[in-house]
Amino acid sequence: MKAKFLIPLLLFVVLVGFLAVGLNRDPHEVPSPLINKAAPAFEIAQLEQSNKTFSPASMMGQVWILNVWASWCVACREEHPVLVELAKSQVAPVIGLDYKDKREDALAMLARQGNPYVLSAYDANGRVGIDYGVYGVPETYVIDRAGVIRFKHIGPITSRILNQKIYPLVSELKKS
Repeated sequence: MKAKFLIPLLLFVVLVGFLAVGLNRDPHEVPSPLINKAAPAFEIAQLEQSNKTFSPASMMGQVWILNVWASWCVACREEHPVLVELAKSQVAPVIGLDYKDKREDALAMLARQGNPYVLSAYDANGRVGIDYGVYGVPETYVIDRAGVIRFKHIGPITSRILNQKIYPLVSELKKS
């Protein structure tokens, strides 16, 4: 009879334990299966020059940052001044991936708020985003010289994230 109550109680305690661990995690640090793996290859049109394409292969040999964004994304507008700061630092090239957006809306946003990107690739249908495991925009990846993803951040980049995670990581990757 005691075992009858003991099993549900034990299951309840285990469930509460998992919940407690989950609530103490940062939702922006969702583990990605792509960390320490080669960045997915693609070749798509650039946002500003639709007759030209962009491929991560063109970035081989340098540490770079991929920022997935969209003009319809409120959080992307919040993040934008931080990306402008990042671009001004010239610590690494920042490539944009305009995700499921209208080209004219994206270009208007960049004209209004400034363009922190060396260039933006135009992922109109979201296929590249799917390959990168994009949960939603904005998302940011740091990719090393060999084309391996070393960091992924979900949500807007803040000055704190920039100073505590991205700058130190890029500096370390440039040394190796």
